[in-house]
Amino acid sequence: MSESHMQHSQHQQALASGKMAKDPICGMMVDTTMALSRERGGRTYYFCSDSCLRIFESPENELKAMKTRVTIALTGVLALALLRAGAFIALAAGATLLTWVPIPALPWFTWGIWLFLLVTPVQFIGGWSFYKGAWNAIRTRSINMDFLIALGTSVAYFYSVAVLFFPDVLPVKVAERDVYFEVSAVIIAFVLLGRYMEEIIKRKSSAAVRRLLDLKPAIAHVIRDGQEVDLPAENVMAGEFLVVKPGEKIPTDGDVSEGQSTVDESMLTGESMPVDKHPGSPVIGGTLNGSGVLTFKASRIGADTALAQIIKMVEEAQTSTAQIQRLADQVTGYFVPAVVAVAILALIGWSVAGSFAQGLLAFIAVLIISCPCALGVATPAALMVGVGKGADNGILIRGGEVLERAEKLSTVVFDKTGTITRGEPNVTDVISLGTASEHEVLMLAAAVESGSEHPLGAAIVRAARHRDISLPKASDINGIAGHGIEGKVDDRTLWLGNRRLFARQGISTEAAEEHLIRLEADGKTAMLVGVDDRLLGVIAVADTIKPEAAEAVAALQASGIKIVLLSGDNHRTAEAVARQVGIERVIAEVLPNDKVAVIRQLQSEGQVVAMVGDGVNDAPALATADIGIAIGSGSDVAKETGGIILLKNDVRDVVTAIKLSRATMVKIKQNLFWAFIYNSIGIPIAAFGLLNPIIAAAAMALSSLSVIANSALLKRARIGLSQEAKS
Repeated sequence: MSESHMQHSQHQQALASGKMAKDPICGMMVDTTMALSRERGGRTYYFCSDSCLRIFESPENELKAMKTRVTIALTGVLALALLRAGAFIALAAGATLLTWVPIPALPWFTWGIWLFLLVTPVQFIGGWSFYKGAWNAIRTRSINMDFLIALGTSVAYFYSVAVLFFPDVLPVKVAERDVYFEVSAVIIAFVLLGRYMEEIIKRKSSAAVRRLLDLKPAIAHVIRDGQEVDLPAENVMAGEFLVVKPGEKIPTDGDVSEGQSTVDESMLTGESMPVDKHPGSPVIGGTLNGSGVLTFKASRIGADTALAQIIKMVEEAQTSTAQIQRLADQVTGYFVPAVVAVAILALIGWSVAGSFAQGLLAFIAVLIISCPCALGVATPAALMVGVGKGADNGILIRGGEVLERAEKLSTVVFDKTGTITRGEPNVTDVISLGTASEHEVLMLAAAVESGSEHPLGAAIVRAARHRDISLPKASDINGIAGHGIEGKVDDRTLWLGNRRLFARQGISTEAAEEHLIRLEADGKTAMLVGVDDRLLGVIAVADTIKPEAAEAVAALQASGIKIVLLSGDNHRTAEAVARQVGIERVIAEVLPNDKVAVIRQLQSEGQVVAMVGDGVNDAPALATADIGIAIGSGSDVAKETGGIILLKNDVRDVVTAIKLSRATMVKIKQNLFWAFIYNSIGIPIAAFGLLNPIIAAAAMALSSLSVIANSALLKRARIGLSQEAKS
């Protein structure tokens, strides 16, 4: 049995036994028994080639190598253009110079040699990735676009080499001008530039994972043998007691045993308000401690922590999501063999007819006109214009896959905190219930909170300063966990807190109940203000809604897209926000795992889902959704996992991004249509000997110009909301 037959048999056995895996870089299916592999985070990844493995392990280095190849290719093409433009001047100057220099004639100093010297580095350095891709395609029996690019440019290049150096071996008489070096160089430069641009736009999943890993503190304060010692966080063992000081990140998951504090869990739960912690309360690794000191017992460490699970979800979502193939790639599997077959049949047919020379020219013409220059630039040309237009509007789109999904988008899921809302508490209501004015109620509350680091207190102080209220000095300030705060102002005792605080002091809150019920129904945090034994008023604080949110929701609904509000907040708060912006469907009190489950449930119902978010807690959902749309002011992790980034932090740009994506995809499809039309018409004409290679090259160049010109029209597309609405 031959080696190739054995490999084919092994490949079929792998398919039958399910031993096939997707290359996380290029999306090619590979046989796990033969492929390269690497392990990361407890998972094994398989790769079709050394190139994909290098991109996975060090995307930055591979991007630099691609940049070098692009630079070489573009430099070669630019030099060719300059040489062509100044050919007569250069040759005239060279001839004049040689008449003054007493040296023999230089037979190799010709036009063709200049082309050969300029194009050869482009062909074999710039185009090296195409040769490797073609070889991998042959080895894995899955012909791709790299194969056609390598085949077409190689035929043009080596035919030109034969014309230049070995014209006698050709069965037809040729002249030095009958070379096609420029054809090869332009194809390689265009396609390389398009691929490099897409790699710049797309960030690698490893960057998002590194951002998540940065949330975990490096050092933990562990109690061992009755002493507090500083150890690397990864050395913490389950069951050990740890101390977390004010302003520090919590090293791992656990349960509080001593102390009281508030913890900012917004990066994991989406809850904008800090959560009170006391003995028995759970704490999550990576969250930020407030002003108190906590001692807690580690319950989960390493890969079992909530943060580690989020990291795993992001990795799995980004590597397992099916890569949508572009239309050109889908057709290439049939197009490439067909082109080669037509070229060979043309050669055989003309040879049988008695004209091998005509057959060879037909063979070359077919391959040259089938070179996918237009196919290669169809996507990147439209993408370049679309991305540029997006950048002008503060939108970053990460490539063709995002555009394809946006075209079929049916549901948009909005995270609440930081996306629909501002993400920080603000005073929304100040209500006077007695003789004191609203001014005095806010002044007294801000005075007792002036030294507080609690976000609610900071919001009250900020509101007082915004109204230019001078604050009296407060003393004997004492925080009462779970109730509120007390202090003295001008020898009067001031109370600021909830019903339980006032009930404990014997102060009736009946006069405030109607206001409290109304404010709490709107999802606001209402605090009572009292002096001595009197109730003065109510102050309400809430995470306020972005003014443009309702307009964005209305625009999306008008285009037939369903809207869902997804939040880690309680149902009352989430539903209050949804009512104000016009969203009917609300899913609240969800943790990161639940958010991913919600996205997958919508997808299982046949919905093409976009997730809009800004926090670390949104990262798994952003990666799982068909399109992840990250708010620019959000966490770096959200921006790394999002397919579309809104740099201006304007939620109305969700509308703009979707319309721009759809418009760009329309241009890509139009470009591919025209590119295939040129090939479909040109190939049979060339096969019948009615198209010589020179005209074939011109037709190919014309097809490229047509798709570039069509892409440029995208600049005129009207997308998103009007500029007047944004002003």
